[in-house]
Amino acid sequence: MSLLAWIEQTGLSVWIREAPTLWAFPFILFLHTLGLAFLVGINVAFNLWIVGFSDRYPMAPLERLFPVMWAGFWVNAASGFLLLIAYPAKALTDEVFYLKMGLITACLVQLNWLRQQVFVERDASIARILSARVRQVAIVILIFWAGAILAGRFLAYTYNIMMAGEAML
Repeated sequence: MSLLAWIEQTGLSVWIREAPTLWAFPFILFLHTLGLAFLVGINVAFNLWIVGFSDRYPMAPLERLFPVMWAGFWVNAASGFLLLIAYPAKALTDEVFYLKMGLITACLVQLNWLRQQVFVERDASIARILSARVRQVAIVILIFWAGAILAGRFLAYTYNIMMAGEAML
């Protein structure tokens, strides 16, 4: 707990949490939401295409969006790290945080597997017949993303300790 209290007292943590400017916590939260939109939005579109909701559209444009999706991931990772620094005890003592991280990890691992299955052919104009397993994995990813987003929202309400310094008193 003392490590968490130390992190809370660093200049960066105090600035993120307490600065009277929109460039601190509100802007970092905005970046986290923006990264989420690109990461999850493109991922959901890809998975819906696999499931068959959008299969009348070509898949080639989706593959070109993967770098944008990964940029969203890195924006999320950086902004999430800064949000974690602001309230380390709040997140790191909450099981919901670990659920969120586990679901995101599972989504990204499955996404890489799906991408290999779908984009094996370099000629994306060739129609691919996707196996039932590939479609099932896409459905699981959609469910996991919903769970990760819900877990992220629940973090605002499920914590046991807001600040480590207060818990140590």
